[in-house]
Amino acid sequence: MFKTALSIAGTDPTGGAGTIVDVKVFQSRGVYGMSAITSIVAQNTRGVQQVFDQPVHVLEAQLESIYSDIVPDAVKTGMLASSEVMDVVRPYIEKHQIPYVIDPVMVAKSGDDLLNDAGKNAVRYKLLDLATVATPNLPELERILNMKVESRSDIDRAGSIFLNEIGSQAVIVKGGHMEGDAIDYLFTRNGVIELPARRIATHHTHGTGCTFSAVITAELAKGRSIEDSVRTAKAYITSAILNTPGLGHGNGPVNHFSYQEEEHENQSN
Repeated sequence: MFKTALSIAGTDPTGGAGTIVDVKVFQSRGVYGMSAITSIVAQNTRGVQQVFDQPVHVLEAQLESIYSDIVPDAVKTGMLASSEVMDVVRPYIEKHQIPYVIDPVMVAKSGDDLLNDAGKNAVRYKLLDLATVATPNLPELERILNMKVESRSDIDRAGSIFLNEIGSQAVIVKGGHMEGDAIDYLFTRNGVIELPARRIATHHTHGTGCTFSAVITAELAKGRSIEDSVRTAKAYITSAILNTPGLGHGNGPVNHFSYQEEEHENQSN
């Protein structure tokens, strides 16, 4: 029996981010993928050209179609363009006690805004308290918490706020925007775990956040623990960046076919 996962996010017609990449990742991890589209985005590796946000009643109809027939084993949200969209999504997350991963997408890799100002202010209060795992990058983290994160003490403070004030079960503070090795910090009720990886010199990193959070979602759908799910996601995204296919003329996508779990485990032993 297949485990199932749902992506609620925007699109990317070039297949490097959004719901398209989420479903690819779900399948690569042996999970049946579904998607509800929040926004139709004209984008490529060079940037975002145009965004059409779906009317909220259209999104709600998609969610009702899915949940009335196939309740997913885990769900992730990515690009949610407005506070009103979050109001539509929240009841479905609340009603079904399944793992929920939130990738609070605010800005595309090109620097283009993907969430309006009201939505940026609302994400902290409308969804993050329901999160099994939250996966903000550094700029998103700083916007959500309204603080600069420049040191390890800042990282620890951010993790504490997510767990003790916002109410997320876990948060990953990603170090991709900081100096040195790409160290991610997983904060859970059991403490903090450092997840180091060497920094890879490449501009082909389009969709890394979507990919990382989608792997976590797939692993949680299979019943794995938060820590094990995040460790798999870290290994997966490191391999995907290292073996980027070099597509496009801008920030190209990563390689969603490169990670071989058995090979990784052998190298780790």
